[in-house]
Amino acid sequence: MQKQSRKRDQVCGLALTIGLIFSANLVQAQALQVFQQRRHQMVAEEVAAAGVENPRVLESMRNTPRHEFVPFHRRSLAYYDMAVPIGHGQTISPPFVVAYMTEQLDPQAGDKVLEIGTGSGYQAAVLSPLVAEVYSIEIVEPLGKQAARTLKSLRYQNVHTKVGDGFLGWPEEAPFDKIIVTCSPERVPRPLVEQLKEGGRLVVPLGERYQQTLYLYTKKDGELVREGLRPTLFVPMTGRAEELREVFPEGEAPAILNGGFEEAGKEEFWPKNWHYLRRGKRTTDPRTPHEDWVLEFENNIPGRGARAVQAFALDGSEVSQLLVTAYVRCESVRQGQQLNQRPAIRFTYYDEEHQPIGEDWIGPWFGTFDWAPQRGVIKVPRNAKSAIVTVGLLGGVGKAAFDGLQIQAPREKRN
Repeated sequence: MQKQSRKRDQVCGLALTIGLIFSANLVQAQALQVFQQRRHQMVAEEVAAAGVENPRVLESMRNTPRHEFVPFHRRSLAYYDMAVPIGHGQTISPPFVVAYMTEQLDPQAGDKVLEIGTGSGYQAAVLSPLVAEVYSIEIVEPLGKQAARTLKSLRYQNVHTKVGDGFLGWPEEAPFDKIIVTCSPERVPRPLVEQLKEGGRLVVPLGERYQQTLYLYTKKDGELVREGLRPTLFVPMTGRAEELREVFPEGEAPAILNGGFEEAGKEEFWPKNWHYLRRGKRTTDPRTPHEDWVLEFENNIPGRGARAVQAFALDGSEVSQLLVTAYVRCESVRQGQQLNQRPAIRFTYYDEEHQPIGEDWIGPWFGTFDWAPQRGVIKVPRNAKSAIVTVGLLGGVGKAAFDGLQIQAPREKRN
């Protein structure tokens, strides 16, 4: 009887183990299916709809599991078109930015590509099926090692990584057909110019810490020919590039640039100094009480992004609060899918490691009303070192327009 009982227990235990394994595999398969659905939706609504047309790039974006390249506790954010902190003061770029830069690089099957700034490894993974070889450098050792492990586990066999200062490039493997830089130096490092093949293309964000432009360079007769693309926002290139930086922002005197939207970027509908514009345009409105140009957003799908952002230095040890003023107009505005999807002027604060540490906002607004002045005071965390201001519908539905946006720090210093 005891033998039969033991055998029965063993069979039950084996059945339970098999059942648990089957259940775990089923849950994992369902999760992967959900991620795939979100990824395809993201590519359709936030990448292709925003202007990326290269079919090979779009296919790579559909097939690259972005959730594998973000920290586990942030995976719910993997398929939103947004930057996500990955630690050590670094971020993974928004999917549209990755796709747009990849498209501008014009990747070909036989290309040998150098990437400066491995980060999480996501950009290298997107490039992998599009080119012959990818060589990627990361200056932050823990990130570089983690990215190497992730890429290896996902079997990206043509991606080669190392830890080092990207300012110096990878001379042992030069020359390269293409170079892509996913961090922002003040100017193009000379070693990268030397390691780029004649006729090669280089895509890089250049500028100050919080005001940058994405450029496409083509090498002709040994020199780079520049074409400006769009305003953008990347973490700074550290190492030698940071040592050579000449312009540093002042966090004690925070300011928003082109808050009246009077200055245009390369494209007239895009306001200068503003980044990641979605479902918005710079347009004229004779009724505005400020000046002729305004920034107007329109969205008819609840939850879909409609916004523009700008970053600025903000020293929370010196500035305790900000006075925010603006003019706002709304037409048939209502909430999106969630409570926080409402038109507003939102401020997100970051610490020295570029980790989000809080947010505050002016608004939200609903319904229909003509231009009206908006004013509010928002608190600044003591450990804030920078902030991002976001204007738009922010997932809400309808039309909203903004003008005359300004911030002022009080003269009194923080105790």
